[in-house]
Order: sequence, then structure tokens, then C-alpha cells
Amino acid sequence: MHQRYVGNSGLRVSALSLGTMSWALETDEQDASELLRTFVDGGGTLIDTAASYAEGQAEALLGSMLGDTVARTEVVISTKAGVSTSDGRRTVDTSRNAMLTGLDASLARLGTDYVDIWSVHAWDANVPLEETLSALEFALRTGRARYAGISNFNGWQTAKAAAVAGFPLVASQSEYSLLQRRPEDELIPAIEDAGLGLMAWAPLGRGVLSGKYRGHIPADSRAGHSRLATYVEPYLEEPSSRVVEAVAMAARGLGRTSLDVSLSWLLSQHGVSTAIVGARTPIQLKEILDAQLTPLPPEISRALEDVSSS
Repeated sequence: MHQRYVGNSGLRVSALSLGTMSWALETDEQDASELLRTFVDGGGTLIDTAASYAEGQAEALLGSMLGDTVARTEVVISTKAGVSTSDGRRTVDTSRNAMLTGLDASLARLGTDYVDIWSVHAWDANVPLEETLSALEFALRTGRARYAGISNFNGWQTAKAAAVAGFPLVASQSEYSLLQRRPEDELIPAIEDAGLGLMAWAPLGRGVLSGKYRGHIPADSRAGHSRLATYVEPYLEEPSSRVVEAVAMAARGLGRTSLDVSLSWLLSQHGVSTAIVGARTPIQLKEILDAQLTPLPPEISRALEDVSSS
């Protein structure tokens, strides 16, 4: 798998990253172990997780596999702090105390003394940005993190963070796909101006761009699960269906799959360093790893962009 630099930094990561949001929930230990080994064997390096995923159990599951399923040196670990979930309730707290306490807890669950990328999981209007950034700087200075980033910041928040920080921020995480192109308006210009690399989450439009929801909702899909359906539902109606059909048509013409076309388009966009794929099963991951991930013909890209921007 092709390796790409994260923004203007010297950190190189795989074009695809393995997301762990479903680990310890929909993805059990056996499948997670197979996902991790298959991903690394396929040339993948970056594993993305967060303290809030499964209330910390996703990190713990990943940590249990380091040194066994894969060596720590084989992977680049990205995790996030500042958001906590409990009983379905989401709390944002990016105070210095919450961030550093969260980082130490993450390191303990992961069973490592450092993470490669540590990010603020969300913007917190109740905490001074300088205080939040001071936690990132401390983590870098003490070796707990090799690089620092931000997640789910909009354009002006990204520009402000880059200007205020007295150290380089290297990565920004945001949802981005043919079904969610809002980052192109302000976020990507801000990221490129600041020298950050975009880690795009939900690059397959929360699974919809794979084409699996065309005409029906599979029982074993997120949309078929009562707890997860609301995550997918925004992309199951018009105008998303027009984009899905356009992607399917392009895939047929190119002799490729819909997910290959969708990921290839995304990885060719300005500012994108890696696409975080949230495969829940080894079968899903194999289909992703089998994708060509080569640039689309310009006329195909333009056609998809016309449809997805309308």
C-alpha cells in the first residue's frame, strides 16, 4: 500500500488507515485480531482509535494485540482525547487536566509509553484554546506523543489552532467523501495553509458509497441495526442516492468496484493524507484492500463532482 506524508511533517502513513470505532462493540476480539493482521499484511500502518470508542475498550482491545498479533513497531497509532461517552451520553472536556488524564489512561489501555499521533477529539467552546493546546505541547515535550493533531474542527477553528500553537500541528480529522464535501469550502484551504494533513473519516459515506444499500438495507449492516441506524440514515435519501448511482455507473464503466471509485476519488483530493476505513469484518476489509486505489480519469472525477455538488 502506498505511503504518504502527513501534511508538511516527516511522518509517513499508509493511504488507508484502519478505524476502530466498532471494536469491542460490533467487532469482537477474534475479528479485530484478524482485521489488524490482515491490514498490516496488506501494507497498512496507521491504526486510528480514541479514548471514547466503546468507552475505552477499543483502545484496550488494540493494546491487547500489540506484541502478539502485530509488533508495536509495525503500526502507527493515532488516538484522541477530550470526548467521553457513558450510557450513550457524549461529553466534551478539553481542559488540560482532562486531556492529560485521558492520555495517561489511553497509554495504559494501549500498553505503550507513546502514541504516534495524539489529537483533540473535538472543539470545546468552554475551554480556552491555549489551555487545550498546552496539553498537546506537554505530551510532545514529555515523549508521550510523537505528533499532535486536531479532530472535527471547522475551518476557522483550524486556522486559529495553527496560529496559536507554538509547535507544529500535523493532522486534522474530518468526515469527507463524495457524500460530504463540506470540508472543501473552508477546512481544506485552512489545512493546506497551515501545513496539516487531512485524515478523512467515513470516506465511504458511512458505508453508503459501497453500494450495499442500493434497493434494500442488509440486515447485518449498520443501517439495519437499531442502535446504529441513525448514523447511516442521513445518506440513504436524495440527493445521496443520485451520487451512489453515479458512482456505481462509473465503477461499471471502469471495471472497478464502487468503493474503489469512491476511495480513489478521495485520495486524489487536495490535502488528504489518509482515508480512515471502518471495516467491521475481515470480509469488508479484504474488499477494501483489493481496491486499485489509482486516480480516476479526469472526466469521471469531474462527472462525480458535478453530481455530488448539486
